[in-house]
Amino acid sequence: MPEIALFGGSFDPPHVGHLLAAAYVLATEPIDELWLVPVFQHPFAKPLVGSYDHRVTLSEKVAQELPRTRVSRAEQESGETRTVDLLEWLHRQSPQHRWSLVLGTDLDTEKPQWKRFDRIQQLARLITVQRGGHTTESGGAVIPEVSSTEIRRLLKQGADVSRLVPRAVLQAIRDAGTYR
Repeated sequence: MPEIALFGGSFDPPHVGHLLAAAYVLATEPIDELWLVPVFQHPFAKPLVGSYDHRVTLSEKVAQELPRTRVSRAEQESGETRTVDLLEWLHRQSPQHRWSLVLGTDLDTEKPQWKRFDRIQQLARLITVQRGGHTTESGGAVIPEVSSTEIRRLLKQGADVSRLVPRAVLQAIRDAGTYR
């Protein structure tokens, strides 16, 4: 059975931390594909600055940099905002696939808030990526701490974010005039 790794996030905007995490998973995990899955609506009501279509477009710029990677509109198509519900939907839609879920260690403190995290672990193999500032003793490469919130703040100030955002994403942001 082919295995697809789901890497969800706000991607508001996607940054080099997302790119590096995806590249790390592709290089070290026995997966066939990696899908970037921008949230349609944030399950914890976190405000999203970029529109869904814009965040999908920016995520596609990241996917173009990586082999075996694409952007999925699964949250929009399914109408599901909770990870467990999305995984249940994906299992119904594509029973021929195995699923894994990429989670950064920055999400460790949020897991108790997730709906049916025990069921998520049954539906998908968890792939943990160490994020700077949130390392654990489990080992593995540490992805630099980069924050979309900080990037949005810097863009609003007109500061240089070229070391934080992939070039193609930054050009798409400039072309669209977002995050000013």
